Amino acid sequence: MALDASVLPHVIDNASIATDGRAYPQVRTELRTIPSFLNAWSVVWMFGQNILILAIAVRLNSLPVWVIAYLLMGRMHAQFASLMHEAAHRLLFRHRGANDWVGNWLLGFPVMTSTPAYRRVHMAHHREEFGPEEPDIALYANYPITKDSLRRKLVRDISGRTGAR
Repeated sequence: MALDASVLPHVIDNASIATDGRAYPQVRTELRTIPSFLNAWSVVWMFGQNILILAIAVRLNSLPVWVIAYLLMGRMHAQFASLMHEAAHRLLFRHRGANDWVGNWLLGFPVMTSTPAYRRVHMAHHREEFGPEEPDIALYANYPITKDSLRRKLVRDISGRTGAR
């Protein structure tokens, strides 16, 4: 259901997106084109970055370098998870089998996630997005939050206490 255009604020003229937030058909076709080769290169490039980060850390073998490597590996972890998410939607490659295999073994495995299991839970989220049966509602039910709450959450994340739970 789209809101009446008269109640929407004017932000920017956009010939690509309708008032309901969806792209117009001519734009949708372009957005739905999956660049398989480019995405495959992204996966290879991510593995290359991981190898390079670890090789530099091993070669230089000093505490400051290991701390930097640790932080960079966190960034890499997020990139693997992001591409695994695309594979779970089967949007990383044009071929379904490539999405499933690469998503699970090359992207999910390094972040200790089963892509098929993630897909089941994630699709339940999309079926019930913001609805009464939304499985992820606990992740954002209490937002917006105060600055103090944000600070506490960031300190917990940076210190590793969130991941230890």
